[in-house]
Amino acid sequence: MKNKLNDEFETKVRRRFFCSKKSFVHWLNGNRLLVLTFAGVLSGAVVGFSARTLRPSEDAVMLILFPGELLVRTLKLIILPLIVSSLISGLSQLDAAVCGRMGVRVLCYYLLTTTAAIIIGITCVLVIHPGNPNTRSQRNDDDDDDVLSMMTTTLDAFLTLIRNLFPENLIQACFQIQQTVYEVKRSSGHSPSPSAASPNNNSSVTFDLSFSQTDNETDGSRQPREVFVRNLVYSDGINIMGLIVFCIVFGIVMGKMGEKVKVMKEFFTVLNDVIMRIVELVMWYSPLGIMCLIAGRIISLPDLAETAEQLGLYIATVLTGLAIHLFGTIFLVYFAVTRKNPFAYFKGILEAWMTAIGTDSSTATIPVAMHCVEENLGVDRRVSRFVLPIGATVNVDGNALYEAIAAIFVAQMHGISLSVGKIVAVRYRTNLFDAIGL
Repeated sequence: MKNKLNDEFETKVRRRFFCSKKSFVHWLNGNRLLVLTFAGVLSGAVVGFSARTLRPSEDAVMLILFPGELLVRTLKLIILPLIVSSLISGLSQLDAAVCGRMGVRVLCYYLLTTTAAIIIGITCVLVIHPGNPNTRSQRNDDDDDDVLSMMTTTLDAFLTLIRNLFPENLIQACFQIQQTVYEVKRSSGHSPSPSAASPNNNSSVTFDLSFSQTDNETDGSRQPREVFVRNLVYSDGINIMGLIVFCIVFGIVMGKMGEKVKVMKEFFTVLNDVIMRIVELVMWYSPLGIMCLIAGRIISLPDLAETAEQLGLYIATVLTGLAIHLFGTIFLVYFAVTRKNPFAYFKGILEAWMTAIGTDSSTATIPVAMHCVEENLGVDRRVSRFVLPIGATVNVDGNALYEAIAAIFVAQMHGISLSVGKIVAVRYRTNLFDAIGL
């Protein structure tokens, strides 16, 4: 009787073992890309820290980074056709009223999470106070205002955002974005007036911002002085916001034209399917690229001990703010709206998360993010292809949180006392710069 019970027990154990093994193998087969990507992140960290002890040459580091550089270049290559085809094909199949309601909800969500990220960042930096008091220099409010006057103003940031929403040349928007920069130039002392654009840069418009009078006036002459001038210049980069606005209008208008544009709808739909197939191919290469990127960047870091000593508390402040925002804002909003487990959703986008860590670019992660939410989470492609391109440009909460912390951290390091009004100004300036990707 005892032997019979032992045999039954062993049989049950074997069945459970084989069932567990079979389930594990089945899970591996269904999540091969996720496992490979995770292995790439871990192996990149291991290789990077191990290779640091060998002190490789610059050429060796360049060769290690090269496969990762190819990954980033490939992802950036397909961003433009992906955004254009996905937005136009998705919105052309939706009713205008549906697009309007979805757009309002998306913008409200983006505004909520970005504002929460900035508030969390400001709170963390004020509570933890990572700025070293021993390095502070005594400065007065006038010095503070002089430094702030050299920065791009809130008005400039707002106007730059509006200008980029309406690019003057659609082709130029594919590879250049407009920015407002300040330069210090010497003036003859005459009354300020708008100056002519530079003959070598037709997109530059210059205005004098300094109106102070000179004291040294002898024999009717004025001494030259330094003034700040505002320049509107174009820099390298895709004007994603301008392209998104054009594609949204184009897709909605095309959706209202009925059978006349059937061929064009099919064209953009097929183009989007082709791009997504290319994305799938690139994703199978991504584990190798991510491993090389992480390993190369770890090797390229300066003295880790010195960096930790100087910026350890600052890094801890940023990581604390990011953790609070992820678990206290993003997960909470998801649970409040859907009543579902946010960790299950997060599991479906792990590939995009690890790709973002390796490439250090939210824009380059758009193709992977689209693949994750559509294939792993079953999100409607019309929704994902409308929301994700805008979100990758406007709703970069981590960047907003980091910039808010960095601005106040620099003020703490230099002994600048920030009033409540200036802290609020940091909040709005960060939001605007974050929106235009500056």
